[in-house]
Amino acid sequence: MAKTQDEMKLEVAQAAIEYVVPGTIIGIGTGSTANFFIDELAKIKGKIEGTVASSVASAERLKSHGIQVFDLNHVSEISVYVDGADESNKYLHLVKGGGGALTREKIVAAVADKFVCIADESKLVPYLGKFPLPIEVIPMARSYVAREIVKLGGEPVLREGFTTDNGNVILDVHSMEIMEPTKLEQQLNNIVGVVTNGLFAMRPADVLLLGTQDGVKSMN
Repeated sequence: MAKTQDEMKLEVAQAAIEYVVPGTIIGIGTGSTANFFIDELAKIKGKIEGTVASSVASAERLKSHGIQVFDLNHVSEISVYVDGADESNKYLHLVKGGGGALTREKIVAAVADKFVCIADESKLVPYLGKFPLPIEVIPMARSYVAREIVKLGGEPVLREGFTTDNGNVILDVHSMEIMEPTKLEQQLNNIVGVVTNGLFAMRPADVLLLGTQDGVKSMN
């Protein structure tokens, strides 16, 4: 019988536990796959020093399991960061931010020694961009940023009724085939008013654990 998406997410979450370094602080992502990982981490919570969460929602889920959550400013090292993705190419460049936590996710990933991405096989794509690329924007710059994105060939759409944990808005960019993720990540971040964008190419994943019908496949 074919596995459901949730069953594959659970399997990659369980596989990611092997990357947890005992006695250290673990970075935790946001979203449905990350939630499976949080629930698995709860089973070994006594082995870790604590966590840093990339969103308020993840922090609350961790605390509900009795797992300590630290402010990133009080932490100098994170051994591993575990998070999902909306898309990944074979180089482990990612599109993230479907849940709107891209900026904090990118900050935690930057601090972590290792970034382990967990996803089901549908997220592995030949090129990035089919999933709309999220961009976090300072509210007063929304129209300006949107005009600049159009110049780059994208179609920006405001995510209605959504505010990030940082108090900003998100533009979801449609209709882009992203052939040079690192270059585009830098171009977008150079637009005044952009906080960051959902391309994780300058800091890609170190390991991609993919849930498939045949079990978990590892790419690095």
